[in-house]
Order: sequence, then C-alpha cells, then structure tokens
Amino acid sequence: MPAKPMPWLWRLSMLKPGSTIGILGGGQLGAMLASAACEMGFKTHIYAPDNNSPAFQRTNLITVAPYEDLDALSRFAASVDVVSYEFENVPIAPLQHIQHTVPIRPGIKALETAQDRLVEKDFLKSCGARLASYAEVNSLEDLQVATQEIGYPCVLKTRRFGYDGKGQIVLREGDDLSQAWSGLKGAPCVLEAFVDFFAETSLIAARAVDGTIAAFEMALNTHKNHILHTTQLPCGLPEDVLSEADKISQEILTRLDYIGVMGIEFFVAKENDTHVLYVNEIAPRVHNSGHWTQDGCLVDQFEQHIRAIAGWPLGAPVRHSNIEMINLIGDDIDQVSGYLDDPRCKVHLYGKAEARLGRKMGHVNHLLA
Repeated sequence: MPAKPMPWLWRLSMLKPGSTIGILGGGQLGAMLASAACEMGFKTHIYAPDNNSPAFQRTNLITVAPYEDLDALSRFAASVDVVSYEFENVPIAPLQHIQHTVPIRPGIKALETAQDRLVEKDFLKSCGARLASYAEVNSLEDLQVATQEIGYPCVLKTRRFGYDGKGQIVLREGDDLSQAWSGLKGAPCVLEAFVDFFAETSLIAARAVDGTIAAFEMALNTHKNHILHTTQLPCGLPEDVLSEADKISQEILTRLDYIGVMGIEFFVAKENDTHVLYVNEIAPRVHNSGHWTQDGCLVDQFEQHIRAIAGWPLGAPVRHSNIEMINLIGDDIDQVSGYLDDPRCKVHLYGKAEARLGRKMGHVNHLLA
C-alpha cells in the first residue's frame, strides 16, 4: 500500500480566497454553491446552456453555451482554478477534454458510475452494499425473463436520465409488459425488485482531498408524486442502522476516490423483526435532502462541498437543532407568506420566475421543538 502523503503537503494545494471556482449547471444547487463560495471569499464562474439559469443571479462570471461546445468549455476551464458540477448528467466526453487543464471535483469516475443505473448497482454491490435484486433489460424478451426471476412487484427503470420518478414504471402481476417496454421507448433498462420499505432515508457525506470523510446525520425523507417532499431530523432509526449507513458511505466515497459532497439514498425495511438497510442510489453532488443543513448545522452541505473541492479541511457536520425541510414544489410557492410569518421557519427561494407542476421553487427549514 502506498504511503499516505503527509498532511502538510495537502496544505500546499489549498485554494486561496480570491480563487475562482467553476460550476457546471445553473440550477438552484449551483446557485447555493455559488453563495457558499462567495461567503468563503471565492469567486465563481457558472457554465450553463440556459440564459435564465437561477445561478446566474449569484455569480461573478457566466458562460452560456452547450456542454458539448469544446471551445467554450476550454475557455471556461482556463478561467477557473477548479471545476465542479451541480447535477450528474453532465456529458462525460467534454469533461475528458478539460480534465488535464483543471482539476474536476468530484472526478469523472463518479459521474460515469452515477449516470448508468446498471454500472451504479454493480459498483455498489462491489462495495458490499445490500441492494434489491436487479437484472439488465435490453429487450421485451429480457423483461419477460427478468420478471419471472425477480417476481412482482418490481420496478422497470431506464439506465440513464431518470430522476424524480421519471423514466420508471412499477410493474405488478398481470400488467402488460409489452406496453411497459414501449412506454420507456426501448431504452436500455434495469429491472429491480420492489423493496417493501417502511422508511426512505438519505445520508449526506463529504470526502476531502486528503481522504478525510465527514458525514451529516442520516435524514428521514417523504416523497410526494416521486419528488422529495420533506426531510426530517432526527430520523429516529436505531444506532445499528445509522452505523451501517456510515460504514457504507465511507466505502463508496473511498472506492471512487471522491472529493466533494455526495448524497446516498437508502430504503429501510423490516425483515424478521430486524431493520434491513438497502442502498437505492447515489448522487455525486450536493443533494435536495441535505438542504436542512443550511439552518440545522454550523457548516452546511454547500460550504462543505466548497471546502472539499478547494482543498480545505472539512467542517464538523454537527446538527444543533431538530429540523424539518419542506420542499416548495409548483404552486406550493403560494404558501410562502405563512412560512414567513412563522419565527421558526427560514425560507429559501430559488429565483425562478414561473411556477410549474413538479418544479422546485424553493424550500423551508422549520426548526422543531
């Protein structure tokens, strides 16, 4: 095993205040990363294809161009000291074009893993994580065989570009498999056994340049129409479950040589009166279920991510309050005045001009007694 570099050597790679952090993606996560970077003395340069990107309201520099525009991406890379991203569907090939020009944190390996559900599951299995049974599906015939092996109910998911319930269909006995297959337009898929869970949880963890790992507490999540609705702390789960989740997260981050914040989603089931933890998926970025940290911790997930990618020491991920995060989706934005009148609530809005069905407009952190 190679010797671990001495801690003082890592200090030489710490970005100084005034350095510029490049962020690929202009959504609300990019905006909150830019705000955190600003508070730490950094400049930011946001690269996104949409002129109306919310993150443009909070940054020093902007580039509006497709992610595949290699000339624009090269100019962007030359203007910054490190590159990060706020969503996991950034095209890989353009990043390979700039990876020798500027550090990309988290690295491309994490993106390659998270962008393909089958690759992700195989990787998680190699980490020793418990997963629902799954099978690769590339044709209707594959689907027919896989359902016989896995059984019902099960979930058919596209291998790529699925989020917030998109690109997936729950299958039950008697359903028309040909219709389900057509519904996903013949895209390469994964079939998963349905986990009879009683809780959905997530853990936000960070890994620094020197390999140090720090994790926030596991949170309890509820979803509405497949979109995260609330996140609550404490989660109320037993210590052995929390310890197992922490151990799995450390293995995942270390295996990926990860730098930055990651969201890891879990299902908790009860089998033979025992709590059983299943890993659902990973997100190589700051995560919606980590927004509670903004008002529940001294160092939140956004500052933690900036610390990590800038080569700074990680902050202590210690919760100081019981808290519930409530997502404002679509017309939920109309309820803001009620939250503003509540002294226990902190409102965070994303600067999006139009409320649409399923669109994340903001969130509220509600301090609990």
